[in-house]
Formats: sequence, C-alpha cells, structure tokens
Amino acid sequence: MRKWLSVLVVLVVLGAAGVIYTHYHKGKSTPPSTTTTTAPVPVAPLTGLPDPGGAALTRPALTVKIENTPEALPQWGIDQADVVYEEIVNGGITRLAAIFNSQAPAKIGPVRSVRPTDTQVVYPLKGIFAFSGGAPYAISSIETVPGLALVDEDKADETGAMYRDPDLYAPHNLFGIGSDLFAIGGSPKPPPALFSYRSAGTKVKGTTVASFLVNFPSIYPVTWTWDTASSSWDRTLFGKADVTGTGARESPKNVVVMFVNYVNGIGTLNSYANLQGSGTADFFTNGKEVHGTWSRGSSMSDVIQYQTSSGKVMQLTPGQTWVELLDVGAALNVTP
Repeated sequence: MRKWLSVLVVLVVLGAAGVIYTHYHKGKSTPPSTTTTTAPVPVAPLTGLPDPGGAALTRPALTVKIENTPEALPQWGIDQADVVYEEIVNGGITRLAAIFNSQAPAKIGPVRSVRPTDTQVVYPLKGIFAFSGGAPYAISSIETVPGLALVDEDKADETGAMYRDPDLYAPHNLFGIGSDLFAIGGSPKPPPALFSYRSAGTKVKGTTVASFLVNFPSIYPVTWTWDTASSSWDRTLFGKADVTGTGARESPKNVVVMFVNYVNGIGTLNSYANLQGSGTADFFTNGKEVHGTWSRGSSMSDVIQYQTSSGKVMQLTPGQTWVELLDVGAALNVTP
C-alpha cells in the first residue's frame, strides 16, 4: 500500500511540474505538438489579387462612365480600375465603363453620360454608378437596375464627389473623387467576382501572340501589344500609347474580346450591346490567345460565364481586365 501511495505522490508532483506527457509513440513519450494558424490574406473579388488591408471586401463596385474621345485625353484613374468595359455608343464612338473596388483614385474621368449598354454591364454588380447625365431613354434604362445607387453630377454637387476642372473645357472636364463616391454607399459589399483566376505557376494553354487589333468603328480601333517586361498588354489608341494623366501606361493583365450583338445596329441612337444569351470570345492573358465562349443565364442578375473552347472555366491572370464589346460582324486581327 505504501509503495502505491509513493508512486501516486511522485506522479502528482511530476504532473504539477508539467513533466507528464500524454502523447506516446512506440512506447516512448513525446512532447505535445503545437500548430500556428495564419489567417489567409483577403483577395480582391474583381482582380483576384491579394488585398492585405481588406478594403475591397468592405466596398461595393463603383462604376464610372468615362469619355474616350481624343478631346478627353488624358484620362485619369483608368489604370487603377479593377475592370474596364469598352463599348460602342451612338455615333460609332466608344465609351468606357470603369469599375473600381480595390482602389479609390483621387481623380477619375472625364465623366460622361450613361448609355443603355451600361445597364447590361452593371446589373449583376449593383453598387454605385457615376455619370454626368444622359438621354431620357438611357436614364430610364439604368434606373431599372434594382438597388443601384445612381450618382449624377447634380447629386455629386451635394456631396462634393465630382468637380469641374477649370483648366479644361466642358464637357470634357468633369471628374470624380474615388473616396467621396464610395462614401455615398451602395451594395452588395463586396461585389460578386466577374472572372476566375489561375494560381501562380499554372501555365496557359493557348497560342503565343505579339499583338492584336480590336476593330472598333471609325478612328477607335485599339491595338494591344504584349509587354514581356511587365507581363501585360500595352494599349495603343489613336496611334499613340495610351497614357493616363499620371503618366501610367494603360497595360492590363488580361483583355477579353466578347463578340456581341448590338441591338438596333451600330452607332444608332438607342443601340446597346446585348449581353444576354451566349457568344464567342477570345481571351488574351500571359502572352497567349485562348479561344472560347461567353454565356449568361436568362436573368440579368447572372454573372457572365467564360469558358475555353474545350468547355473548361477560363482562368485569367490576377490583375486588371479589359472587356472589349466588339460587334459580331467586326474583325479581330491577331499578330503571332
């Protein structure tokens, strides 16, 4: 009895001293293992890039309608957009719908009027839509997007979210302030992802491309040239390098060319790109061209789905993406 009591006392003392081990391997005691859990870094939904501060997850999508004529250059803030849509509007000119979420540039513009295609673009994103006005039919169209916070120049005057640059001529001198536009509020936060992205080291199966020409009408064809140094596509417009007001070369990681039907014709007053249904698409990423398709369900709230010609989900390079809404009858000229 005394022997067992002595053993018990020793065990209690050793246990109090933290010497007793509870993990055993092949009859030998081993110290308990410890693990360190590292919280995952947030990812911006519209770029697929790491967002250590998590700002993108706390903000909605902010879509700003931006002029794209020679008189509008240089544009401001375009290089900081997550996604940019280029569309044909009345008169055959092109306009941009720049979507911001992960960044809030101090100067965005020149801000111009809404068009019916914008309804097709922002319907699944909701959030905030900033513009300078528009024809009644175009405003009626954008007003059909449920939950979309519309910010025209008049409303912006109340909040100070837009201003006229006195050194430029109207109507090419209206600019938005990113932080003030976000402060107006909008939902959902964050916006839904528009694309899928591949992980680092994953190769792209496609054809190597040096450059390609997107044949928009009149003087608006755009040339994209692969820059091996930056691993991105340099944009050339009106025969010149597309450089922003801060001197940044517009050079996104991805360019998606969607072949779409412009309802009511090209350049007519109430023309718009129909983004419902399906069509063909060409994806330019990591110096490659990949053929594929785009499709959207019957609901305008559905996000467009992109697939390769083999039926796999198209995975882009994390970073900025431009979407060129090219008419189904137009040519896409690719230089190997």
